[in-house]
Amino acid sequence: MDILSWIRDQLTGFFSLGPLLQVIASGDYRRLLTVDGFGSLIAPVIPLLLVFELARGIVLRRTRREDYQVPLLTMVLNRFIGAFLTIAMVGICIGLFNRFAPFQAGLTWYGLLYGYVAWELAHFVYHFLAHKVRLLWCLHATHHAPVAMNLSVNFAHIFLEGTYADFVRTSICMLLGVSPPLLILIMIIDGFWGSFIHLGENVLPQGKLGVLFRVVLTPSHHRVHHARNVLYMDTNFCNLLPIWDRIFGTYMEVHKDIQIEYGITRPVKPYSVLDAYLGEFWLLGRDVWRAPGIRNKLLYLLMPPGWSHDGNHHTAKAAKDALRTQQISETEPGSLIGGQT
Repeated sequence: MDILSWIRDQLTGFFSLGPLLQVIASGDYRRLLTVDGFGSLIAPVIPLLLVFELARGIVLRRTRREDYQVPLLTMVLNRFIGAFLTIAMVGICIGLFNRFAPFQAGLTWYGLLYGYVAWELAHFVYHFLAHKVRLLWCLHATHHAPVAMNLSVNFAHIFLEGTYADFVRTSICMLLGVSPPLLILIMIIDGFWGSFIHLGENVLPQGKLGVLFRVVLTPSHHRVHHARNVLYMDTNFCNLLPIWDRIFGTYMEVHKDIQIEYGITRPVKPYSVLDAYLGEFWLLGRDVWRAPGIRNKLLYLLMPPGWSHDGNHHTAKAAKDALRTQQISETEPGSLIGGQT
């Protein structure tokens, strides 16, 4: 009986059914109109979609073991070691920084609009730094390591990344006057959408969501973000509203002639949770150990992934510059592609 109870608790936890079942048991459905009630109502949607996506892929024989093993095992690992950190970090940042806000945007329609723009800026900052600072990339790379896009990728994170993300996002939102109740509502909405945009081709082949493609970031946009193709690297850092990607020039749509290749630029050992989880830390440690002088050792921690003290950089910017140079040379008169020999 204890085993059955444990299985029930695990399933209830995975599908986030606990709060919703409490509402149903109480019969007080007005609770669904509160911020917490709204969160309990939409929380089971993503796990149910994950099961549907996986089952549909199996039935259609489109699912491979390597598409799901690392993300799902990472999720299990994180459930044991990092579940409580998010709530703790958000609470600490609210206590530290909320007092310094010049005003408080509350639970109104215009407050939600302002708050979401502020949240997207905070998310952009966190996400941009996660790609541009190598130590932070080591935390984020696990999320990009999977070689396919599906909802399980949403759970592929090192447990400490959430702590870093919550510190940056909550601190900025508090300083910009997003009230704590409004922040919680935004985090619920953004958590749902941030999970939804990982929906794979098995369920949404194009992932553009019709007219929404021009207004919000869709699964199609986020597939571009997860691509290792040079053209697609370091794009679409926002989560729902692409306003800051458009402002800072990191917005990118999928190109019909360039098929997305998922993963990171180095080969990750197939089925290896350890390599996906800690491989980037190992490589960073090796580079720091070999680097001459304290300055270079520190720079390896702070410079973008691919930076090298000897100037032989393999950063995303260097790769994009090389691609741009190649494209220019191919279109110049006298080039082979130009039709002359």
